[in-house]
Amino acid sequence: QVQLVESGGGLVQAGGSLRLSCAASGRTGSTYTVGWFRQAPGKEREFVALITWSSSNTYYADSVKGRFTLSRENAKNTVYLHMNSLKPEDTAVYYCAVRMVGTTSWSSWGLGTQVTVSS
Repeated sequence: QVQLVESGGGLVQAGGSLRLSCAASGRTGSTYTVGWFRQAPGKEREFVALITWSSSNTYYADSVKGRFTLSRENAKNTVYLHMNSLKPEDTAVYYCAVRMVGTTSWSSWGLGTQVTVSS
C-alpha cells in the first residue's frame, strides 16, 4: 500500500502561482502512475493531470493545459503540480492518487489540500 500526503495549497490571487506536492511513502518500490484530481464545492471530483512514474509521460485536462505542469523527484518519491495563471474557477480541494501499473483503478488517495483563488 502507498500512502500519500498533499501539501502546498493556500490562498492566492487570480493570475498567481502555487506548487502542490504529493509525497508518497510505503510500498513505493512498485511502478505507478500519479494523478491529480480536484473537487470544487457542489461539484464532482474531476481529473486534472497525471504523470507516469517510469517514463514521465504527462497528461492534462483541457481546462489546465498550458497553465499547469507536473514534475517529479524520484529520490523523494514526490510529484509536484506547478500551477500558474490561476483562475477563480481553479478553487477546489486538490487530491493526488496512485494507480499501479497494470491496473485501472486509483488505489490510494491523499486527504487533499485546499486551493483558493481570489478574483
